[in-house]
Amino acid sequence: MTSRHFSTSARSVTGLIRPGNEDSALHHSHLLAIADGMGGHAGGEIASAIAINTLAQIIPVIDSGSIDSDSVEDLLMNSLYDVNAEIRRVADNDEELLGMGTTLSALHLYSSDKRSFVALIHVGDTRAYRLRDGVLTQLSHDHTVIQELLDQGVLKVGETSDHPQRSMLTQVLMGDNSIAPVLMIYEVEEKDRFLLSSDGLHGIVSEAELLEGVQIADKDEAVTFLIDTAYKNGAPDNVTVLVADITVGVSEGSSIFLGAAQVGHNG
Repeated sequence: MTSRHFSTSARSVTGLIRPGNEDSALHHSHLLAIADGMGGHAGGEIASAIAINTLAQIIPVIDSGSIDSDSVEDLLMNSLYDVNAEIRRVADNDEELLGMGTTLSALHLYSSDKRSFVALIHVGDTRAYRLRDGVLTQLSHDHTVIQELLDQGVLKVGETSDHPQRSMLTQVLMGDNSIAPVLMIYEVEEKDRFLLSSDGLHGIVSEAELLEGVQIADKDEAVTFLIDTAYKNGAPDNVTVLVADITVGVSEGSSIFLGAAQVGHNG
């Protein structure tokens, strides 16, 4: 169909230390998502794959055009609660997976009254950014102890890199009832570019390096630059990067899965 849609380049790699990839992601003409799993006995891989595969179940609804703008928030929020419930169901059937969990950040592009918007749904410390007029803005807000301390003024930005709680999450999808997901709506402009990343990127790459990479005109080259920079900086974690431009024209409508969620997809 002819409309504004995402044109995306993406990669997910293990990094230099982790033996496996606990990140999962997908990109579709109107949906981007990234998840970073955690938990022993392959729990992280399973949790992030559950998140992406469960979220992907809304794609036929998106493609059908049957969902109106007033229902977008309900569609995304209900899908997130479905993710949480599925993680609980799987963990309840395998005690080795108890305690597994995942972050999730997703952007849904939709139109209303001849205007375009992205709806962001978010839990954890995966991130969504927007590049507009040379300015990179973080749209998501980390659900971490560090971010809470920054918000409270207890810490300053330069004091976070070696903090003992720097990796501690305050929100994660792990099948319990304590989640408080964030959903926000942003209006889209024609030349906007979006970046989704796991903390294997933004946790090791500086803001200046992020901006330098995401401004590279060619999306594939931008993704390569960002991942190469993470590797140069040590890449202690899995690294997943999605760079998406807003394009007007005929979209393919196919979905591409990455990382742990790639099993069983993409041929």
